[in-house]
Amino acid sequence: MYNITFNMSDLHSFGTAFYDYLKLRKQFFVDTLGWDVPHNDLVEMDQYDNPLAHYSLVLRDGAVIGGARTMPTTSNWGGHTYMLRDAMAGRLPDIPVRVLQEEIETPDVWECTRLVMSDEVKTQSDRSQCLALIVDGLADVARKHGASELMSLSPLSLMRALRQLGWKCDRIGEPYSSPEDGRRYAVLSMPAIKMQPLQMTN
Repeated sequence: MYNITFNMSDLHSFGTAFYDYLKLRKQFFVDTLGWDVPHNDLVEMDQYDNPLAHYSLVLRDGAVIGGARTMPTTSNWGGHTYMLRDAMAGRLPDIPVRVLQEEIETPDVWECTRLVMSDEVKTQSDRSQCLALIVDGLADVARKHGASELMSLSPLSLMRALRQLGWKCDRIGEPYSSPEDGRRYAVLSMPAIKMQPLQMTN
């Protein structure tokens, strides 16, 4: 497995990777979870797939097996900002307006969305490795642009998985149940730098 990161300016350097990621998203978010998001028979792509977005994908044997999207919380493109801020403005009816206590708009914080992993990643070890590579790529992109924090609207189970990978992940919003898929979600936040490993002392 290996990680690639890119935005709209250089996605052509990675062949069909971006399109293959959109196909993975359609298979999971539309076909499996039943989300009502823009898609056709092959791919899912929404208003946040714009020139302000960056992507962190994982490939194995040349095939995209996982990925996620990130963008700064200062984003504004065609009347859209970033997903959580638009939700708080009432533009995304399936996400509660009170998903966060207050709006966040700062270059220090980047939002991560559309985390997905292929069903072909079967073992727990491989899934942990894939997640680690995706998140390492997201954090690296954010840090390179001066950010110090990442946040995402995610299943609550992701918090434990990220902590096991060495990220200091905490919940900053109240949990809610999605009307689309019945899963429990909350806004999670973590520094863009991993926790230092625990030092053993005598």
